Amino acid sequence: MNAITVDQLHKVGLSFQSFLALCKPRVTALIVFTAVIGMFLATPGMVPLTILLAGTLGIGMASGAAAAFNCLIEQKIDARMARTRGRPLPLGQVTSNETFIFASIMGSLGLCILYVFVNPLTMWLTLATFVGYAVIYTVFLKPATPLNIVIGGASGAMPPILGWAAVNNVVSPEALILFLIIFAWTPPHFWALALYRREEYAKVGMPMLPVTHGEMFTRQHILLYTIILFAVALMPYGHGMSGVIYLVASLVLNIGFMAYAIALYRQYSDALAMRTFRYSIVYLMALFAALLVDHYWRITL
Repeated sequence: MNAITVDQLHKVGLSFQSFLALCKPRVTALIVFTAVIGMFLATPGMVPLTILLAGTLGIGMASGAAAAFNCLIEQKIDARMARTRGRPLPLGQVTSNETFIFASIMGSLGLCILYVFVNPLTMWLTLATFVGYAVIYTVFLKPATPLNIVIGGASGAMPPILGWAAVNNVVSPEALILFLIIFAWTPPHFWALALYRREEYAKVGMPMLPVTHGEMFTRQHILLYTIILFAVALMPYGHGMSGVIYLVASLVLNIGFMAYAIALYRQYSDALAMRTFRYSIVYLMALFAALLVDHYWRITL
């Protein structure tokens, strides 16, 4: 009896890990992080606890559900790529029906939480983000155009707007600036990875920029978008929504990103592409953390 119980518990644990993996936890965590920063930046004081908890949970659940639908739609492609063949669907750890039911329930619950405990605007914006990523980007844009990540990046840039709307029930210019930062960040972030994985994308017929336009063209555009990002990242200071702490942090982080982009442009290597990709993640987290520190530091002065 004890052996059966232990075996059952083990199976439950494996199932939980499989469903959690469908939600792409690291991507979802970054999305929730930027949404939470958006909440705190939207108010001079503390975010109401109910809004903070319900907003974080609802946005996180909707994001995880969108990621699961992405895994469901791309499972055949995932099975052919080294980066993704270890996901639960290609491994047969979960079925397509289980994934669909899981994503539908979790997404619906997340939206309900936002509607009931936060506000309808946040719920509708989150639903639009969900549709933009899981349907417009995954189904239509990604297999059709090398500019998929530029156009589809709008969905990934929405979390700060969701956080801002959760607190203020409105989309203000400050929220749009936060949106623009992530929107400009997404192409160089993703293209660095696409360069490293270009042969895999070519094998599955995915029209990523390195596949359709070549390595040098992609490196040029990484540099171009990094320059755009540098300018956009200074907008919070120029608009007056941040102070010197953020300005200094932004300059340091952007100089670092520019150094990677220039080095990648001058002399490509897979190792450098992956270092650029990893730095871009650190860059975004540190930039938004600097916004938060600057926000409350200025308030307490």
